[in-house]
Amino acid sequence: MTTKRKRAGSADGAESGHSGHPVTMRDVAEAAGVSVATVSNVVNDKKSARIGADARQRVHDAVSDLGYRPNALAKTLSSGSSKFIGLVADAIATTPFAGQIIHGAQDEAWKHGFVLLVANTEGDPAAEEAAIAMMLEHKVRGVLYSTWFHRAVVPPEALRETDFVLVDCFEANSVAPAVVPDEVQGGYTATKLLLDAGHRRIAFINTTSSSPAQTGRLEGYHRALVEAGIEFDPALVLEAHPDQEGGYAVTAQLLQLNVAGVFCHNDRVAMGLYDGLREHGLTIPRDIAIAGFDNQEVIAAHLRPPLSTVALPHYELGAAGVRVLLGIDSAPTAGPLLVACPPVPRASI
Repeated sequence: MTTKRKRAGSADGAESGHSGHPVTMRDVAEAAGVSVATVSNVVNDKKSARIGADARQRVHDAVSDLGYRPNALAKTLSSGSSKFIGLVADAIATTPFAGQIIHGAQDEAWKHGFVLLVANTEGDPAAEEAAIAMMLEHKVRGVLYSTWFHRAVVPPEALRETDFVLVDCFEANSVAPAVVPDEVQGGYTATKLLLDAGHRRIAFINTTSSSPAQTGRLEGYHRALVEAGIEFDPALVLEAHPDQEGGYAVTAQLLQLNVAGVFCHNDRVAMGLYDGLREHGLTIPRDIAIAGFDNQEVIAAHLRPPLSTVALPHYELGAAGVRVLLGIDSAPTAGPLLVACPPVPRASI
């Protein structure tokens, strides 16, 4: 096919062709033997345009031969929306295991023809405001607003100017769409790992920090015991700072309870408990079986023995957030969409 590349500076949204020179709609129209309007209708997939199959095919052939690319900005301005989805996060890009939220959202966005625009604000309100403003200027399809740990938030008011979904967070007393981990199911699953191994006297080391994880995982622990016909004993619920030092510090108190298994609020607490039990000459899981929570692989998979735990579903949280935003999945009318926390059995039970 003979092609012509003239009027390179025309305002119809030219993009680079195979030779590196701009290709315009007029070039495509001349190559296909149709009008510029016809090219515009075909390129923008105007369903209402009455264009014959032969003319439509000639346009597609010319587009392919010339390497024409429609001007994305022009399409955005004419349609009122773009193929971008925004993601505003407080710190998840710098938190290795929570960064999976970005990965899941990005994969799901690509699957449906969208590109993810990510802004990591480190919790700075000014950066957050600027990021959302930029995304609104780019006419994003919507915004995912995410935090690196599950908690209640007050979403920025600017989010109300577009569709948005809260990811790994929620707005209290609000019907704002949100996607969060199922903390109750996760606590139930962690306790079941110990119960299914035959342990009956099971302690729970919970956190001192008030959070959905604190209350939800305790409820799941309680539910699993009751289901197994074991009376809940509040004396077997200990509190510790949610870190390695917290798990280590509570070891002596735990050993006074004569338990066979322990469900730790998170993997860092479990790591500290490993240290404390080792100092007392005890072996895991022969003397005490341990289950963690989070599946921080830099911890859980590399302890000795490797830690059985329950994973926070960060990847699926990101993917589900995109699906809710695009209307593929429906968020509940009351409360967030709960994403299951899967078990990750290893050798500590």
